[in-house]
Amino acid sequence: MNKVIMQRLKKTIIFALIAAAQGVVGSAQAQVSFSGNTLPVYSEKPAASTGLNSIYVLNRCDGVTMSYTAANAQAAVVWLKYGTQGGGYAEDISGVRKDGAVTSIDVIPNTGYIIEEDSKRTYVWVVNYQDYYLDLEAITLDVEQDCGTVMLNVAGSGADINYYTITGVPKKLDREMKLTYNTLEWNSDELRWDEKQVEESYDVLKPSISVAAPFCDTQFTLTGDKLLRFWGSEEQVESTTYATKAVAVESTAVQEERENSNEKKVESGSLGGSAPVTVTFTAYPTDAAIHKEWQMARDAEFADILLRKNEEEVTNTFTEAGTFYLRFIGTNADGDCEAESETYTVSIGTSSLECPNVFSPTSSEGVNDEWKVSYKSIVEFQCCIFNKWGVKMCELSDPSQGWDGKYKGKYVKSGTYYYVIQARGADGQKYNLKGDINIINYSTRSTGGSTDTTE
Repeated sequence: MNKVIMQRLKKTIIFALIAAAQGVVGSAQAQVSFSGNTLPVYSEKPAASTGLNSIYVLNRCDGVTMSYTAANAQAAVVWLKYGTQGGGYAEDISGVRKDGAVTSIDVIPNTGYIIEEDSKRTYVWVVNYQDYYLDLEAITLDVEQDCGTVMLNVAGSGADINYYTITGVPKKLDREMKLTYNTLEWNSDELRWDEKQVEESYDVLKPSISVAAPFCDTQFTLTGDKLLRFWGSEEQVESTTYATKAVAVESTAVQEERENSNEKKVESGSLGGSAPVTVTFTAYPTDAAIHKEWQMARDAEFADILLRKNEEEVTNTFTEAGTFYLRFIGTNADGDCEAESETYTVSIGTSSLECPNVFSPTSSEGVNDEWKVSYKSIVEFQCCIFNKWGVKMCELSDPSQGWDGKYKGKYVKSGTYYYVIQARGADGQKYNLKGDINIINYSTRSTGGSTDTTE
């Protein structure tokens, strides 16, 4: 390599590094333009690391002139060209025409240019699109499809549009090929699947494309490229209709709330607690789900399934202590694609039952003025309250119920009364309880005094 080339290589690399680091775009007033072309010239500013100020794409280069308008009409403008080896191996261009501040040349396609104006340099690459012309023929569905992906075969031609940085690094111009199709997207606010259009972009023409399997029947449309789009002659091909086989499932679980002040609850934010617990499970499968089933088991692996229901919505009341697991499975018509919901865990606590022995129904309203048991996970309950002569004052059939101290609508006298309870817990525990209830601090309310004629 001779001394002149070495100096030019060193100078070019230094200028390129400075331009890339500072984001320099050559002279602010200098301009590159083209004439003789029938369609507009596409231009793009590449990454600063390329050292290039612009990439120009011409629909065709035959008979096209490239011009540079200098910021200083008196400046000596030098044109150089380079190829795959980069600007360090740039060669002078002969036959440069000059008309005042404007210098021009006949375009050499698929070439890099360095235009020197005094100490300023402009770096560009010019592409002849005819050498990379996109021709789309067809897009077809591959014979072999699976549950998760769709394979598409593309017939057509369009070589990668290559260009080279000022230091000789090969790059590809993004063609922005666009593939559009429809699928379903979960709307968590409305609890439904909404159809939406998907658009994917590819930098080059691919002979085969793999995409996530859509959840609805759809057609695939491939269009391109951005250059034909720019010139208003975009190519487009469309597939036959894809019949979806992919399955997806979303689900919800809503527990029925109980506000019983005497029930012991576990405030964990999870499903379950004090039995009986009623939960409504709802599945929202996509279009391809034909076989639908809720499953319940006592083990998280669902080795022993206790319950199967072929419905999208299931309401279940849990009356046994322990941990239960529920999930929904949706399967397509062929049975080769399925999806599961999340697994829900319902934990039902063991039982407890405690009985107070003192209350004051008339002394302070809202404070200990009703006799109630304290309980958890009681699924069967029968309670009778008697006075000392065996007259039944009250009968309760649910542990959330209480006795307000009245008999036939009026308050009884203070003293000792007796309860008999038969109950069963979610854990199978049986309760046979007897005890006394003491009514104290009695004072007659304005609604009437005691009318317990059995006293």
